[in-house]
Amino acid sequence: MILSELRDYLKTNRRAALIDMAHRFDTDPDALRGMLNKWVAKGRVEKLPQGSECGGGCCKCDPATTEVYAWKE
Repeated sequence: MILSELRDYLKTNRRAALIDMAHRFDTDPDALRGMLNKWVAKGRVEKLPQGSECGGGCCKCDPATTEVYAWKE
């Protein structure tokens, strides 16, 4: 996976949980976190506060343990 794929995914979904992105891209969450941090440093992605909803609408994740990222327009 490359950074542009991650960008496109977040632009399309607006926000996503780290674990969901790890499953989608079949990538280790720690490796994915490193890629997300590059977008955070560029000011394009925001790590949302703990307890934020992922936006998936399923309500199955524990918000207290879910790491959520959002694309900034």
